[in-house]
Amino acid sequence: MADARIEILGRIRRSLVDRPAAPAVPRDYDVTRPVDDLAALFAERVADYRAKVSQVTAKKLPAAIEAALRARDAGSVVVPADLPASWCVNGFDWQIDDPPLGVEALDEVHGVLTGCAVAIAETGTIVLDAGPTQGRRALTLVPDYHLCVVRAKQIVGTVPEALAALDPVRPLTFISGPSATSDIELNRVEGVHGPRNLEVLLVT
Repeated sequence: MADARIEILGRIRRSLVDRPAAPAVPRDYDVTRPVDDLAALFAERVADYRAKVSQVTAKKLPAAIEAALRARDAGSVVVPADLPASWCVNGFDWQIDDPPLGVEALDEVHGVLTGCAVAIAETGTIVLDAGPTQGRRALTLVPDYHLCVVRAKQIVGTVPEALAALDPVRPLTFISGPSATSDIELNRVEGVHGPRNLEVLLVT
């Protein structure tokens, strides 16, 4: 079988020797598009994915975090070790991921609170790269509820802009709404690959 494979591949290579080189493919794609209000477009697209999004000021962020968690009745929340102390408001059982919590512990908490690396207005996508305020990937994949803080300055217009701002060697996670998929009969199933509930606090 191996000899037959080598022979077939050899024939293909020999048949291509005299073929002209493939023409160059133009790569002059649109990288950005004009958008009047990136934050408003991002909020609109996030909501389209059945995620909840609220716009808050930086001063009111701790109060917004408290209100969101109480509305979810989320008593225990896992957070990255470098999350700002002001985000960890009183009245909740904060589980700091240092040392790293096991999968069972992550599955038992009511939710996770993180920041993000970049947000994309055109697609309503949040990107995590395990950088500051984000923690490791498992934190945002195992708990059923993800509360994510996105700052307006982190929002870019398009996917190419986001890719240009990210380090491709980091563990990138692109989140477009709550985790969901559909079976062959188009029945929507949520929570298969990550949290069923996504909430975004957009700091403007």
